[in-house]
Amino acid sequence: MPNASDAPLVGQEYEVEVGPVAHGGHCVARTDAGRVLFVRHALPGEKVVARITDGEEGSRYLRADAVRVLEASKDRVEAPCPYAGPGRCGGCDWQHAKPGAQRRLKGEVVAEQLKRLAGLTPEEAGWDGTVMPADGDKLPAGEVPAWRTRVQYAVDDQGRAGLRRHRSHEVEPVEHCMIAAPGVSELGVEKRNWKGMSAIEAIAATGSRDRQVVLTPRPGARLPIVELDRPVSVLRVHEGDGSVHRVHGRPFVRERADDRTYRVGTGGFWQVHPKAAQTLVEAVMQGLMPRRGETALDLYCGVGLFAGAIAQRVGEGGAVLGIESGKRAAEDARHNLQDLPRVRIEQGKVESVLPRTGITEADLVVLDPPRAGAGKSTVAHVSGLGARRIAYVACDPSALARDLGYFRENGYRVRTLRAFDLFPMTHHVECVAILEPAEKGR
Repeated sequence: MPNASDAPLVGQEYEVEVGPVAHGGHCVARTDAGRVLFVRHALPGEKVVARITDGEEGSRYLRADAVRVLEASKDRVEAPCPYAGPGRCGGCDWQHAKPGAQRRLKGEVVAEQLKRLAGLTPEEAGWDGTVMPADGDKLPAGEVPAWRTRVQYAVDDQGRAGLRRHRSHEVEPVEHCMIAAPGVSELGVEKRNWKGMSAIEAIAATGSRDRQVVLTPRPGARLPIVELDRPVSVLRVHEGDGSVHRVHGRPFVRERADDRTYRVGTGGFWQVHPKAAQTLVEAVMQGLMPRRGETALDLYCGVGLFAGAIAQRVGEGGAVLGIESGKRAAEDARHNLQDLPRVRIEQGKVESVLPRTGITEADLVVLDPPRAGAGKSTVAHVSGLGARRIAYVACDPSALARDLGYFRENGYRVRTLRAFDLFPMTHHVECVAILEPAEKGR
């Protein structure tokens, strides 16, 4: 017989008072019986009808959507996007909140994660608690910035391009994604039928006029003839091993930041917001203040963005080592920085390559790890190098807070922290923390 604790609750509705925001694009609420709900499409202080979307009787918490708003927050607006809302596209978490409220909510999440996982108050982290918009992105309520220069479209069984619904493989077909950058929208991907494809990634470089689409065919499907509204390079994902092959055009796009051009091949990381790379380079350089002749490490270096910026500032007497796990990205980094002989790029996982280098000290370190963070052992190794300053770039507040806690255990304190709204309309936020030896801050 089925266990009563396994009885699904999906579809049940509860009238709840919405509590604080939580990491992940939702708010916390409780039913009259005390069950914890993670509610999307709600705002703190509202009274809503929440419909359960995931969970069962024995679940520690339940996921839900606010399907009716009984008492609205003053921060609520009508979602500008017709595809936003319960059960629809899962790409934007905060279409229903004013832009200023979105940034405030993100700041509350960062502060909560810092306190819970690192034991730090904003003051102790040298942070004023604000999340800064990218320059020019202070839009009035009801308007949406078109910022996303890389859009991963899914394709349904009928060949229609769309976006995934929240925590689902189901496709929400769209005629236009409002947060897609103009260079993506002008390709006209949504207007074309993609029968036989499972995904299309559209990329519009901001440092050049380069445009690219990467097609992932369904098993056994033939690649279509691609005719879009603008000149575009075409690549395909190989069915067997997931490798990417050029069909026609360049196998890379060209981006610019810090007065340098960077080649970014497929699979290579580049910030999605058009102003993000420059914003982050400036924040990292202002925090590190590189000096002539210094040595530096750029860990998880991607195509060499921070390594290039540091190398230009430490001069010919300095040295920079970049470590990147992606083979193609490491090749791009070597190409991008070939005019700077003081830079060396090693390919492999940071936790494996860094100990093998034999490096025992460095003046500066930059870490820009993937969403999961750097981890305890890498933080311990970096801390042992005695750097006068460390810059930690993070796209996930919880990973950031955990690693900052590890740094504190290893003798480093946070000197300053800055947060940037480089993913408007979503719950994501980018942070730059600058660390220094703890005894220096006493």
